[in-house]
Amino acid sequence: MRALQRIASELAYLRGSLRILRRTSPIARNPTYTIGDLMRDAAKRHGDRVALISDRETLTFRDYDGRANRYARWARAQGIGKGDVVALLMPNRPDYLCIWLGVARIGGVTALINTNLTGQGLAHCVAIVQARIVIVAEELLPAWRGAAPFVPGAPELWLHGGGGDGRRVDEAIASFSDADLSPEEKAKLTVEDRCVFIYTSGTTGLPKAANINHYRIMAMTLGFSALMDTGPGDRMYDCLPMYHSNGGVLATCGTLCQGGSVVIRERFSARDFWADIVRHDCTLFFYIGELCRYLVNTPPGPDDRRHRIRLVCGNGLRPDIWNEFSSRFGIRHIREFYAATEGNVALFNLDSRPGAVGRIPKWAERRFVVKVVKFDVEKEEPVRGPDGFCVECQAGEVGEIVGQILNDPRKPTNRFEGYADRAATQRKILRDAFEKGDAWFRSGDLMRRDADGYFYFVDRIGDTFRWKGENVATSEVAETISVFPGVAHCTVYGVRLDGYEGRAGMAAIVMDDATPLDPDALRAHLKRQLPDYARPLFLRIRSSLDMTGTFKQRKVELVKEGCDPSLLADPIYVDHPAQGRYVPLDRDLYRALQAGTVRL
Repeated sequence: MRALQRIASELAYLRGSLRILRRTSPIARNPTYTIGDLMRDAAKRHGDRVALISDRETLTFRDYDGRANRYARWARAQGIGKGDVVALLMPNRPDYLCIWLGVARIGGVTALINTNLTGQGLAHCVAIVQARIVIVAEELLPAWRGAAPFVPGAPELWLHGGGGDGRRVDEAIASFSDADLSPEEKAKLTVEDRCVFIYTSGTTGLPKAANINHYRIMAMTLGFSALMDTGPGDRMYDCLPMYHSNGGVLATCGTLCQGGSVVIRERFSARDFWADIVRHDCTLFFYIGELCRYLVNTPPGPDDRRHRIRLVCGNGLRPDIWNEFSSRFGIRHIREFYAATEGNVALFNLDSRPGAVGRIPKWAERRFVVKVVKFDVEKEEPVRGPDGFCVECQAGEVGEIVGQILNDPRKPTNRFEGYADRAATQRKILRDAFEKGDAWFRSGDLMRRDADGYFYFVDRIGDTFRWKGENVATSEVAETISVFPGVAHCTVYGVRLDGYEGRAGMAAIVMDDATPLDPDALRAHLKRQLPDYARPLFLRIRSSLDMTGTFKQRKVELVKEGCDPSLLADPIYVDHPAQGRYVPLDRDLYRALQAGTVRL
């Protein structure tokens, strides 16, 4: 059986790799052909076919292309030229795609701003890219007004929609033609020119603005169209935020470029998800982070298997729910992948191997130069051997995954374009790793690779901590807790305690409404599944967890808050060493732990 699985896997990776290479290889050979040209040609081929569907409106390919041209002419009339930045603060809707495509056609750059940001965080994202214009949706105008005083240079404000005082961009474009741009109106662009800024999630600090040039946009668009094998008969359901690459580029452009349609939902709803899929007759959807866990945690419904989904694509489908998600909803083909918007490490799971984020077969290793290097968790840096170079992990060992940075036209996937902040760019580059003068992109993620070449995500660097001289991978502990009955969500992190080296494990847990926590049963479950050092010493029971707009858990504040019960309103439990069970943590017991009279 293993031999047959291996043959099937090799065939899947060969077919998938050839399809990806066939669609992406022309990019480097046609350096003046950009995303604006690609979408124009798609519109010519599929004119009256439906392109974008939402509760607000439906646009054909001709409508989409023409509206993008109107926005291009509007931006040009405002003095936006090659390299000038327009910041876009808008929820999901068809105009989102029209705006950044139009701005790109005249050489401008659109900064795709997280719609959850407020205050100085929002101001930072606009300021760091030096935006000349800010387009704000009417419902987000209060957030912008709170941030605007902190933005130097006072960028010009345009509103999208009514309800505020100011010029409306959606009305202004009506006076511009939707015809193809003339050669004089279009900027002279190559794939090297910047197209958009897409921001990192900001889970560990302020977001960083990643430089996304036309080459990367084209590679993302065509590569994922090949990964999903999209065509005119497909309908993509997209409920992910469009300020993120998954929801704003991969799901949308990867479908549109081959003539498929995209159903745009303003935000994810677990309750309405499958009903929407069935109502719109979708064949694909994109997932990220915990979306699939939310779906698995919903009560069974009549639409669970009434859909026509042939494939799903995304990242973050954790091993503990992979098989349940696949079997319950009847989804056989899951295209899990690993990539950073700005990075040069890309892995694809082309044969739906449960839990794996991708695989690089032996025959592809020379083209996709990726290594897993030994990593010192406490120093948060790669381990170097006696010769001063990094040490590559053996099969099964955990280390940081890195990708070689090359500016070789024959290997365009090895490039790293960096961020708007030059210092942030330099921090992501590992130099002199395996030989003097080389450079590697630091992913910031810990992985292990098995003997068959499959990669498995372990943890984010900074999340993994040491306790009792051992490394604790928070994601693996969280997965173990998540399968315990009644647990809706959880996150795991390390907290400091006086008199102890390293950090003690703590789990913040949200139970479902019908199931109270049974600490004794949970402890027995953890004792069966995890070694002593990995079991969380503290439990914090919460009503909810703070998430980013892309379903990533925010741990920074939880780590800062620690486990002092006098500072926290949530119930706290500690694994009492003498009693051998989780007991409520009160102030006296906490003082005893800090003083060392009770030792963990």
